[in-house]
Amino acid sequence: MTTTPTAAGRTATGRTDAPTRREQILKEAARLFAERGFHGVGVDEIGAAVGISGPGLYRHFPGKDAMLAELLVGISERLLDGGRLRVGEADGDPDALLDALIDGHIDFALDDRPLITLHDRELDRLKDEDRKRVRQLQRQYVELWVTVVAELYPDASRSEVRTAVHAVFGLLNSTPHLDTVGRRSMEELLRRLAHGAFGALGR
Repeated sequence: MTTTPTAAGRTATGRTDAPTRREQILKEAARLFAERGFHGVGVDEIGAAVGISGPGLYRHFPGKDAMLAELLVGISERLLDGGRLRVGEADGDPDALLDALIDGHIDFALDDRPLITLHDRELDRLKDEDRKRVRQLQRQYVELWVTVVAELYPDASRSEVRTAVHAVFGLLNSTPHLDTVGRRSMEELLRRLAHGAFGALGR
């Protein structure tokens, strides 16, 4: 089975691998950038967080800009790849597929909160090519959801479905601003909220 790694070494199927040094660097860079801003963090601090010298990071990345690009382009690629994987696993069942898409995005929203903050604050710092790549990947990810939701709610217009998908993303991606109520409880609450939002489209 094909799996899709995330920044923390997880895969789209939920299997966990030991993170590589490169993944460790990205995880700590994301945390520090989210906490203090891109310009508020030096290479030496990122290196210290993973136990190597600042200059040692240059064996993995040419600089902070490259780390930021890999984080933001990378998570967009992984979300899309994970969504496509779930399409294949659902075997044409739109209800099961929507459940899987929601659960997969909840995992991202709870496990990769720094990347959500980073995207909101630092996307404009990417080079034009990288920023366009992120936007392209995000559009494809949205349309994957739109196709599924439109099948489940055929009486809703395409515009309404797309609006509902964006609204659910906004809801799920609000996790950096939410109080922690326990992983299981938060998963269940977000799942109910997402399904409730889509349910407003009617059947």
